[in-house]
Amino acid sequence: MDEKNPKWMQAIKRENSLYNRGNGIRSEFDRDYTRILHCESYRRLKHKTQVFYAPQNDHICTRMEHVGHVASVSSTIAKHLGLNQELTQAIALGHDMGHAPFGHTGETILNSLMSQKEGENAPKKFWHERNSLFFADYIDTLQDPEGNEKNLDLTYAVRDGLICHCGEIDQQGLSPRTEAMDLYNIKRPGLIAPYTWEGCIVKVSDKIAFLGRDLEDARTYHILDMTSYRQIHEIVVSTLGSKKKEDGNTNRSGRAVNTTVLINDMVVDLCENSSVEKGLCFSDQYFKFITELKRFSFANIYNNWRLIEFQKYATTILTCIYNTLMKTRIYAENHRIEQCMRYAPRLCSTFTDWLVKYTNYDPSKKKVLHYLTKEVFNVFDEESYEKCVIEYMSGMTDQFAISVFDEIISF
Repeated sequence: MDEKNPKWMQAIKRENSLYNRGNGIRSEFDRDYTRILHCESYRRLKHKTQVFYAPQNDHICTRMEHVGHVASVSSTIAKHLGLNQELTQAIALGHDMGHAPFGHTGETILNSLMSQKEGENAPKKFWHERNSLFFADYIDTLQDPEGNEKNLDLTYAVRDGLICHCGEIDQQGLSPRTEAMDLYNIKRPGLIAPYTWEGCIVKVSDKIAFLGRDLEDARTYHILDMTSYRQIHEIVVSTLGSKKKEDGNTNRSGRAVNTTVLINDMVVDLCENSSVEKGLCFSDQYFKFITELKRFSFANIYNNWRLIEFQKYATTILTCIYNTLMKTRIYAENHRIEQCMRYAPRLCSTFTDWLVKYTNYDPSKKKVLHYLTKEVFNVFDEESYEKCVIEYMSGMTDQFAISVFDEIISF
């Protein structure tokens, strides 16, 4: 993606103007990278779940570290294929900024809370890819030179990469779509290809990163036993055995759970097999290996009984917070939130600040605080207020959610 690309003007398009620095030191995508780096959603990723909830072990992967892995993998691939590393890095850095606390479990819980009125089979209302775009467009702010809080105003190519990054979909030959579109017309994750090759790279790198690192963390937490290691060895032998003989490396049993080697092998295979004609793709052997490894991870890691027990705990926490905040709507209409939440001062304070910034709760305070953000939610509308509550909760870290839950239930 550069000036010679016919998609260039659309790719660098911005809707508004956060600020103009008046210099050409950084490219448009480099500016986006910096804006994401400085926004609060990115900062909170250091205390959000990747797979293992609210980790006390400093060496377990959090959402921020996962983002770093995706940025590293995608940058390596982009450099080898001659693509725009700055665009790739910006998309990778921001791709999970809309993730809920407690990882994909939190995402499922928030969606179920929003779908209660329509039943379990209702269309998905909350999904983190779309929420990353929503946070970039409407929630996260930075100060302009006059001290006013304004939204990030990212380029189209980066915004597109955020909502189209779903790495859980199994596919070979990924290529960018040809036409630009209203990104809010994308109704389900994983169905629409990104607009750029760089966005496609992040989408694939997301899978490479989480498959590699999750095995290491599972080993650290003793999730995997000797039977699991034998299964991994069998997957390696059955899918990659002949390829490893060609490479002169026949002993793979110990390397299968080595994160750096595993990620390196997948990156190299992708780079060697991708082309403009074929799209981004792995060799048949590695694609089968990745598919089997993903199946193994779901069966032995993501659905491990210890994680399922924590999922129940996370459900209790988020449901309690949701019910507590939904009871405040009638008080919000009269600017009296504080009167009904004296028992939870930390939750009350942060939620009130959220209402001031993003709703019509108290326009006078918004002006005093120099918030030039749109009124995204309406406290007088029940459906809009519910959306407001869900989005506020989605921004929480694991630790903050646990702390305000304890605040609510403590006497």
